[in-house]
Amino acid sequence: MAERHPDPGDAELSVLRALWDIGPATVRDVLDFLHESGKRVAYTTVQTLLTRLEQKKFVTSNKSGLAFVYRARLSRERLSKSKLHSLLAQLYDGAAGPLVLQLVRSERLEPEEIKELQKLIEDLDRET
Repeated sequence: MAERHPDPGDAELSVLRALWDIGPATVRDVLDFLHESGKRVAYTTVQTLLTRLEQKKFVTSNKSGLAFVYRARLSRERLSKSKLHSLLAQLYDGAAGPLVLQLVRSERLEPEEIKELQKLIEDLDRET
């Protein structure tokens, strides 16, 4: 069985999202990205968050020149899938249908997202 690590906290997740958006980056790169996104954090805070994420095996680092370069070890999609499975188990007894219906009823979808959802439904209809 794969080793399970604690989920990233909210602050850790914002740093992980930065790595997903900008790719491999130094602490300074992540800090600049967060500042541009309106998040005011200190350099040492970002450094601590990256260290924690590395300990939890969400990121990896290597020394490149004078600074460590961090990169995400798992994709946004993989973490999303894991968190959705957990949510399904906790709230919907593992049934995806009620979750999808709740999302469609309560969240605004963009026109292209609606088209993609319709195509997925049509594809599912053809399979049955």
